[in-house]
Amino acid sequence: MRQHARSAQNCFIGLGSNLGDRGQNLRRALAELEKLSGTKILKVSAFYDTAPVGYREQNRFLNAAAQLETDLTPLELLAKTKAIEKKLGRETSFKWGPRVIDIDILAYGGQIIDAEGLRIPHLELSARRFVLEPLAEIAPDYIDARSQKTYKQLLKLLL
Repeated sequence: MRQHARSAQNCFIGLGSNLGDRGQNLRRALAELEKLSGTKILKVSAFYDTAPVGYREQNRFLNAAAQLETDLTPLELLAKTKAIEKKLGRETSFKWGPRVIDIDILAYGGQIIDAEGLRIPHLELSARRFVLEPLAEIAPDYIDARSQKTYKQLLKLLL
C-alpha cells in the first residue's frame, strides 16, 4: 500500500479553451490532471460555451470545473497545472488573450492563499459566471473561503 506523507486536500480547478478543438483541449487537460501523482478527479462539470471576458475580440470559450482530491501542495499543484498548459500547447500571450488551455486553481482545502503568482480562492471568482456556473453545478453547497458564501449563493448574487 502506498503511504502518503500529506493528507489529501479537496480542491477545485477551472478550465477554459478558445482555440482549436475546445472540447478536446478540456478533455486532454482533465486526462493530464488525472495522471498527477496523488491526485484523483472526483467530479467534472458539463462544458459551458461562454463569451470572452476582458478582451472581447476573440473566439468564445468552452469552460468547465473539476473537483480534485490531491496530496500536492498548492504551489506544487500550480507548477503541475502550468506544465500541463505548456504540454498542451499554451503560449504566453496578453492578459485575457486567446488560449488553447487555461487551468486555474479556484479553491484549495478551504484555505485562503495570497502568495506571489497564486491567489486562492481566485480573486475574481465571485464576479465570473463562467467559473461559478460549473462550480455551482458540481459543488453548490461548497463554501468559498473569501466570501463565506456557497457557490450556489455566489451564482445567484451574480445573476
